[in-house]
Amino acid sequence: MERNKTYKILTILLVMQWAFIQIIAQFPNFIERYYSNGAYFYISKILRIISGWLPISVGDILYFIIGIIIIKGIYTSVKKRKLNLKNTFYKTGAYLSILFFFFHVNWGLNYFRQPLFITLNFEKSTYTSNELIDFTKILILKTNQVQFSITKNDTLLVENSLNKQQIKEISPSAYEQLHIKHPQFNFENPSIKNSLFSVPLTYMGFAGYLNPITNEAQVNSLIPKNNYPATVCHEIAHQIGIASESEANFVGYLAAINSKDSYFNYAGYLTALRYCLFDIYINDPEQFEILKIDINKGILKDLKQNQEFWESYQNWSEKYFKSFYDSFLKANKQKDGIREYNKMVALLINYYKTEKL
Repeated sequence: MERNKTYKILTILLVMQWAFIQIIAQFPNFIERYYSNGAYFYISKILRIISGWLPISVGDILYFIIGIIIIKGIYTSVKKRKLNLKNTFYKTGAYLSILFFFFHVNWGLNYFRQPLFITLNFEKSTYTSNELIDFTKILILKTNQVQFSITKNDTLLVENSLNKQQIKEISPSAYEQLHIKHPQFNFENPSIKNSLFSVPLTYMGFAGYLNPITNEAQVNSLIPKNNYPATVCHEIAHQIGIASESEANFVGYLAAINSKDSYFNYAGYLTALRYCLFDIYINDPEQFEILKIDINKGILKDLKQNQEFWESYQNWSEKYFKSFYDSFLKANKQKDGIREYNKMVALLINYYKTEKL
């Protein structure tokens, strides 16, 4: 009886928490100052200290245990053919209340902080087709330059000499360099792990994720190595409190190109180029074909290799997982949902109106 009372209280608290989030989301300045640059800095640091020294993902093990508990509960109910809807409702509400609390306290409130263009002091605006094309031309030249500096041949595919463990180990140094230029991007106490669920993650179409409960950066260990540095930098961006996917893409890109390692530089420019080319391809296929001529053949091989990798894992379930994630993002004030990733292009174009590429 006492346990049922606790379940009811926690379920009521879930509703109260939801209402509180709707209210506090209207005050991004408050969240930016007191949470993202205040409490979260210490919370995330403590979580990474706790989990970072372990080679295996604590968060993935936690997810596995939760999954087993859910399956066991469903199996028990079916086997006994007895389901008390009222008790099940309050019990489910209680567990959701606990998860909801830790999600937002440990990380989730970052969804409601100030937009990055404000904290970086550059203009947010739409961009014209000409601006996109002009920027992409410059980006092609820069990516060509880095690819050639590595291979000494514009037709060769870049072969990253680092293994994925080495990439994870040196990724914090990329943020050390970015921190010099932009002090707000401070990263300490790394906790970067290969996901234990890399195979299902690939079938779902995801390269990585942040575990919001443990603050571990989870990276899909199966993705092509040339994309791996940019993905690690993207997940670290989430760790330092950048919740928006487009902003995490952008910050991860900045970290990669500011690295002293040429493979990180290449991965950063390659990621930016892919997003820009995709934007052009969707809106102006003829212009895409024109720009494609100027891209080094080695880079085109890389882009094709990445495309073929993801196509080899495409399946009927991917659209459902991405639809769920799309709804999750929209529920957290990311109105464009999964299309949020592509908004990185607007950040790139407007950032380089005052910076040199």
